Order: sequence, then structure tokens, then C-alpha cells
Amino acid sequence: MEEKVEQAYLYDFYGELLNEHQSRIYEAFVFQDLSLGEIAKEEGISRQGVHDMIKRCNKILESYEEKLHLVAKFLNAKKKVSRIHCLAGEFHKKKDESILTEIEEISNEILEEL
Repeated sequence: MEEKVEQAYLYDFYGELLNEHQSRIYEAFVFQDLSLGEIAKEEGISRQGVHDMIKRCNKILESYEEKLHLVAKFLNAKKKVSRIHCLAGEFHKKKDESILTEIEEISNEILEEL
């Protein structure tokens, strides 16, 4: 997965656990795509300070993911729902009852993981 996309997912799930200062800097870097220099000027800290803060935030967010696996579970469920969507379209075309069985199996997997 692309690094910025991964950072966005991690922030979406765990960003509330960062303090206000960390959130502001991380959001500026990941979502507003500001450079380290631009953020440093805006925050009144050094470029190196911004770099260190972003690295620290990444480690914090990644450690939450290592423990809780919320992003992984979400992406897995999203993949399975996408598969169900494709199978439903296939079922409408073919009217094959075995497709419904596969949809049931996938939906049961999702329910068990929740």
C-alpha cells in the first residue's frame, strides 16, 4: 500500500489518540501535503523538529495498529464486501445458486471477524 494512503488510514483509525500538536503537524503533512519547511514555519519549530514529530507519530500510530489491527480488519472486510458485490452482479446475470452459497460464506466470515 502506498505510504500516504497507509498513513491516512492509520490516522483515520487512531488519530484521535494523538495530542493536538501532533495531530496538527501530522494532518499538515499527510492531508494538506505541506513540506517539512512549510510546516516548520507555520508551527514555529525547526524542519528537523517537524521530521522527528512525523516519525514519532508514525511509530505511535503503527504501534496501535500492531496491537489492535483495526486497519487490517477494515481492509479485509472491504475486500470481502467488494467480492460480494461482484458475486451479486454475477448472480443477476447467471442465476446460479452456487453463487449465493459463496456470498453466504463470505458474509459469515465478515460477521465472525467483527
